[in-house]
Amino acid sequence: MTTSGTSPRTPPPLEKGDRNLNPPGMSLLALIAEDWRTHDRRWLAQGFWVLALHRFGNWRMSIRPKLLRAPFSLLYKMLYPFTEWVCGIKLSYNVQVGRRVRIEHFGGMILGARSIGDDVIIRQNTTFGVARTGHNTGKPIIEDRVDIGCGVAILGDVRIGHDSIIGANAVVVRDVPPCSIVVGVPGRVIRTRSAQEIAQSLAQRGLPTPEPIAAQLATQTPAPQPAPSSAPPLPQESRQS
Repeated sequence: MTTSGTSPRTPPPLEKGDRNLNPPGMSLLALIAEDWRTHDRRWLAQGFWVLALHRFGNWRMSIRPKLLRAPFSLLYKMLYPFTEWVCGIKLSYNVQVGRRVRIEHFGGMILGARSIGDDVIIRQNTTFGVARTGHNTGKPIIEDRVDIGCGVAILGDVRIGHDSIIGANAVVVRDVPPCSIVVGVPGRVIRTRSAQEIAQSLAQRGLPTPEPIAAQLATQTPAPQPAPSSAPPLPQESRQS
């Protein structure tokens, strides 16, 4: 973790929004169907509709030439404010979003990250974005399987390591190592999650254990079990007649 409030790195330019950033190898309908299942098959889940529009907004960028894309772009630009007003969630199509992202609840969500990984959970009143005026390219990277509590602010050119948990109302302005639990203002790491804890948490969500975590589990030796006692049984007391 860096020692100052913001990272001294010079962040690379943000995505221009001129290409399809959807996860590769899946069609638009397949991605939307997966997002629907991720949101418990609830058609009225606000997070599902925001992600569906996000997938559509990226899919249209693969249409060539630009003239054929124009009606789809017009539709996207008309629907985008609708998701902000009705759902209270701002997620621009030039934010790269992975698979099976779950947006729990809704309202007060500004998701201006550089990228959001697979299997991330995001809750209400969450802000991803720049740390200060004029640093418009300094936006966070959220790695895979991060669990983000309500009211969290993740600001600046920071990276949240995979399988971390960010506690409610934390303000994160520094890099977070993988498998960390972060709380407080400013956010601080209070504990590192064990591989067993992460595997159990993912199993509860119906997700497979990723290879790095599975490798850690394989190298952990189980605690030795106490050996059975080899002492002979005690003789029973003789009964007096």
